[in-house]
Amino acid sequence: MAGPMGPKRYGGKNTAKKGTFTRLLKLLFKNYKFKLLLMVICILVAAIGGSASSVFLKEVADVIQAGDWTGFLKIIAFMIIIYASATLAGFFQTRLGATITQGFIKDVRVKLFDKMQTLPIKYFDTHTHGDVMSVYTNDTDALRQLVSQSLPQIFSTILTLTFLVSIMLFYSIWLTLIVFVCVILMFFVTKKIGGNSAKYFIKQQKSLGKTEGFIEESINGQKVIKVFTHEKESKKDFDALNDEYCENSTKANIFANIMGPVMNNLGHLLYVIIAICGTLLVVFNVRNVSISGSVIGLSVIISFLPMSKQFTQSINQIAQQLNAIYMGLAGADRVFTLIDEESETDNGYVTLVHAKYDEKGNLTESDVRTGLWAWKHPHKADGTVTYTPLKGDIVMEEVDFSYVPEKLVLKDVSLHALPGQKIAFVGATGAGKTTITNLINRFYDIADGKIRYDGININKIKKSDLRRSLGIVLQDTNLFTGTVMDNIRYGKLDATDEECINAAKLANAHDFIERLPEGYNTVLTGDGANLSQGQRQLISIARAAVADAPVMIMDEATSSIDTRTELLVQKGTDRLMEGRTVFIIAHRLSTVRNADVITVLDHGQIIERGTHQELLDKKGSYYQLYTGAFELD
Repeated sequence: MAGPMGPKRYGGKNTAKKGTFTRLLKLLFKNYKFKLLLMVICILVAAIGGSASSVFLKEVADVIQAGDWTGFLKIIAFMIIIYASATLAGFFQTRLGATITQGFIKDVRVKLFDKMQTLPIKYFDTHTHGDVMSVYTNDTDALRQLVSQSLPQIFSTILTLTFLVSIMLFYSIWLTLIVFVCVILMFFVTKKIGGNSAKYFIKQQKSLGKTEGFIEESINGQKVIKVFTHEKESKKDFDALNDEYCENSTKANIFANIMGPVMNNLGHLLYVIIAICGTLLVVFNVRNVSISGSVIGLSVIISFLPMSKQFTQSINQIAQQLNAIYMGLAGADRVFTLIDEESETDNGYVTLVHAKYDEKGNLTESDVRTGLWAWKHPHKADGTVTYTPLKGDIVMEEVDFSYVPEKLVLKDVSLHALPGQKIAFVGATGAGKTTITNLINRFYDIADGKIRYDGININKIKKSDLRRSLGIVLQDTNLFTGTVMDNIRYGKLDATDEECINAAKLANAHDFIERLPEGYNTVLTGDGANLSQGQRQLISIARAAVADAPVMIMDEATSSIDTRTELLVQKGTDRLMEGRTVFIIAHRLSTVRNADVITVLDHGQIIERGTHQELLDKKGSYYQLYTGAFELD
């Protein structure tokens, strides 16, 4: 969902950052050292078993040629032991791999979600929800394939290649050099084709995030799309994104699919060359150069041919895994980008605590809930601690604010909300009404000026404690999967059922809740899709009521409620607002007539303030707005 700064996509470049692979390995070893060590041992045993066949082939040929049947039986028995061990190692490797991979991906998702809880509201204003979801799904899946398949396969293949090279050098350096020449050719082919493949696989991951982000926005906005008959344009926009995704995926897979046949045919070519050269060396009795010092015989050629085949297959496996590695690293890069996002800063040290008065009438901290709250303010200068009663006295002094530096949204805004007062904000869309309440919540920090809460600069108050002292009912209601009771209790997690029911009664939600199939135990799904908009808003108001905060923010709280329901809500909110400082944002001026102070905003500045009657008597902007003479621009 685009915010004031516009949508932003992950990663502008088409390559993974340097150090991503190293960081990935460090994260793996941090929690799975022992299991990874066992897995390495299993891979080692399996690699030895996979490479031993060529050695056994030579030894079998030699003993058969010599007529040593006892030696033949010994070799067969040894082969059985080696292959059984390799099979068992492969079994445990698979089990360990599954355990490590799923545990690692779980840890990554926990890190992602934990980080998301610390991000500022600005982050979600500037990133599409679908793109963020793509990190949790597509990118973590690419990471899973990298950890579970590609890395073990690459490690196993490297070990196999090491054993094969050692054996080939032991048997014949000449034939080994022929293999190396072909491998160098394979390397250049892999580098050329694989480089192009990697580039497009990384682009594919990014375009997939864009496509899913658009789909998510379209699902949420289906009603708007249909109301404005925007289906064709929506399809056109989707087709453009989908075409980009298709093009990148096609190019990535074209290069990836070319790799296999090319490498296989090079392997076949090497097989033929080894057969011809080996035969010529035997026929012309060319002196062998080898570590073993033996003469090239038929048994060496017989074992060398499958070794060359296995060697090229191993190179081919590495080439095939490169694509998955590139995708996995691209996914890891996006995962780490989200994890590395700057968390919401909080330098506050004033906290909200339960309080009580001692025998001398001094306010002190209490270990139990007393119904009385106080700000615990430690003073660094002299080490003393003072306790200020939580009253809900809020002052804004000459506040300036902008979402982007070049455009001020609020300019020189000053106001004073006394405890228990109802302060109403009216004005055109974009005048800055909601922005003021966002600043009180510290969803954003001001550029200039001061905001004081009970005489304390809100920058000194811990954000969690500040927000705990504020109840809020938003224009856009968000309900979570769970029972009605759970959704009301969201405002105060330790609230009893009785407190939740009383809050629902206060919000005039009790009657309709009782008529639901299972009353308060009715399960809500899909953001409360089985309720009307008015019912959802009533539950939202009940949720704020159970929080019992001294300051309430009603941001267009009745904008989606019909007139009849609005009257019910108004009665409930009037009781809810008694004794509390309340900020009301409303387009319906009928809802703010009883406010103690009505503040008229225009282009981020306060142009009028006073009671309803005082503003009517002035016959200024509020009067003309109230009588319908004009609307604020």
